[in-house]
Amino acid sequence: MSAAVSAPRLATGTPPGQVPALWLALLAAPIATGANAPVLILPDIADSLAVSTTQATWMVTAFAWAMTVGTPLAAALVRQRGLRVALVASTITALVGTVVVAAAPWFPLALLGRAAQAAGGAGLVAVAMNLAGSTRRMGAITAGFGVLGAVGPLLGSVLADAAGWRTSLTLSALALLAAPAIWRHTASSAPGRSPQTAPFDAVGAGLVVAVVSGLVLIPTAPLAGGLTAAAALVPLGLHIRRRPDGFVPAAVLRSRTFLGSALLAFAFSTSYFILLFALPRLTQRRTGWSVEAIGTGQLVALLTGSALSWLLASAAVRLGHRKVLTLLVAVGAAAPLVAAFASWGPALLLAAAGAVFVATGSNAVLSVLASQPAPAAQRPAAIGLFVLFYQLGGAIGPALATLLVLA
Repeated sequence: MSAAVSAPRLATGTPPGQVPALWLALLAAPIATGANAPVLILPDIADSLAVSTTQATWMVTAFAWAMTVGTPLAAALVRQRGLRVALVASTITALVGTVVVAAAPWFPLALLGRAAQAAGGAGLVAVAMNLAGSTRRMGAITAGFGVLGAVGPLLGSVLADAAGWRTSLTLSALALLAAPAIWRHTASSAPGRSPQTAPFDAVGAGLVVAVVSGLVLIPTAPLAGGLTAAAALVPLGLHIRRRPDGFVPAAVLRSRTFLGSALLAFAFSTSYFILLFALPRLTQRRTGWSVEAIGTGQLVALLTGSALSWLLASAAVRLGHRKVLTLLVAVGAAAPLVAAFASWGPALLLAAAGAVFVATGSNAVLSVLASQPAPAAQRPAAIGLFVLFYQLGGAIGPALATLLVLA
């Protein structure tokens, strides 16, 4: 399989000419650091931009929203214009967003910069995942998400103390270091065979953005979010029937394998992000541990879970999907139960490790599984829609954590 072919397949080897997995991980994983870097420095951001800390949390929300809606849009760009066009457009968008965040004197402008960073990062992730080609290589990418996401809050805090909060919010730009190497390894055609010549389905894309935006708003504004999502969902269904090869391919949605994999990824992702934001407070309430002990313990737990997820992805072919899915579902169900009832610190850290293990491991295994039934020309769209479900959990999870625990 050449570097331009995105059809994921279950193999452990790396065919000649493919992009080395480390370059793919570097291209995709820093976005996780950028997403989590503001978590501990929101008061500093608020003071600098003359807003409240509550308003400053929109720096996290805007990033998560743009990452979620940017993923299928980037997949459509890959599908229609090819990997190199998507790589260049995403690199420019991420770079512009980083410059805006680094220099913005006003909060609204900083929000726009964060959204551009996330949209560009979503494109880089789409390129990396379309080039992965195997569960093992996809595991390297998703393990990178877990590791860099885990260190994001602490690294962001350290950099903010040393060089200011704006430096912390440029961490996702590390992905741009991989762009030249990815460029050299990719052909100018889109995955599959060649870029599609059909016009871009702007109506379908707009309806997907509206549905996702409404879903993201539901935890904080249930009525407005629910009405927005419902109002766009029916027209989207009708549009898919009229244009089955459009932005949301009907063949992908008809696949029970895709739908099952995507819904599992959403559930695992939502659970992980709820626990990521809620467990530090729960641990402090139930154990009396210091903030430093909790932070160190959670970091070790998340790094351990991320490393184990890569080992799982590496062994997925040998174990078989049924055993892997059974393990993921069992651990994925146990992690929130332990978090809900345990009062022993190590058990709570074990729940954190289990949650990140399931979220990152399922992202690697299920993304390959979900895209297999799709026709070759629609696999980039299948990957993009799968990642949308995963990112939707990342956007909704923190808000649910606030409602369930932090409030």
